[in-house]
Amino acid sequence: MKTLKIGIADYDRMKARTMAIGRGEHKPGGGEPTVWFTSIESFAKVLSGRNRELLALIAGKKPSSLAELAELSGRHKSNLSRTLKTMARYGLVELKAGQGGTLVPRVPFDQVRLDVSLTQAAAARLQRLQFESPSAP
Repeated sequence: MKTLKIGIADYDRMKARTMAIGRGEHKPGGGEPTVWFTSIESFAKVLSGRNRELLALIAGKKPSSLAELAELSGRHKSNLSRTLKTMARYGLVELKAGQGGTLVPRVPFDQVRLDVSLTQAAAARLQRLQFESPSAP
């Protein structure tokens, strides 16, 4: 079973992590998330119930084209294409080149695991509150 590990981090934390990796100060471990979202809300939007059903359909039926997937799912091809491209940016689907220039969607994972650090979220919120509060004279 192949699992995609997803993390939640705000833009500043993601940028700092990326810069630390680039400078060689941080080496991502095997247990760390490989895909990041900036909020739980953005994660929930991309992996909505309807989109999870779509992923299950792709994994189960293995359509040979977007046209076939549109027929199987009942979704319009243009909307389906947009949704799949968003999912592909996050690594949730792969869009392979098929025969005749068609795109073939594939789901490379059996499950998704969300990694949320509650202590880091609390520390970031506290830091924002301290920054925003007026100083005492």
